[in-house]
Amino acid sequence: MRRRNVQIITRLNEKESERFKKRVKKSGLSQEAYIRSLIDGYIPTDVPPPDYFAMMKELHYIGVNLNQIAHRAHMLNMLDVKHYEENVAMLNKAIITIVEAVMLPRKIERANQL
Repeated sequence: MRRRNVQIITRLNEKESERFKKRVKKSGLSQEAYIRSLIDGYIPTDVPPPDYFAMMKELHYIGVNLNQIAHRAHMLNMLDVKHYEENVAMLNKAIITIVEAVMLPRKIERANQL
């Protein structure tokens, strides 16, 4: 049984339909998911460019290597662990900031909240 069993029919003119289809395509979502996102108060973001995923993969790879180096250096007592961990934390924070800026939908700001 479907969780969403209420169907709503909406009529658009050609111009509105084209704008809607372009925005849906840019988001990478289905039309239904796009509308549900708007209903929930979020503006869907555009699909990031392909190089975004390559950059994030590289940043993740760097982070994994840093963690391996830190683990080994800590065991051998050859590294300023505090300074190193601060830099790893900055890398992780940068990754989260990039993901939030590019991937996550933005909350719709309303002048008058309902």
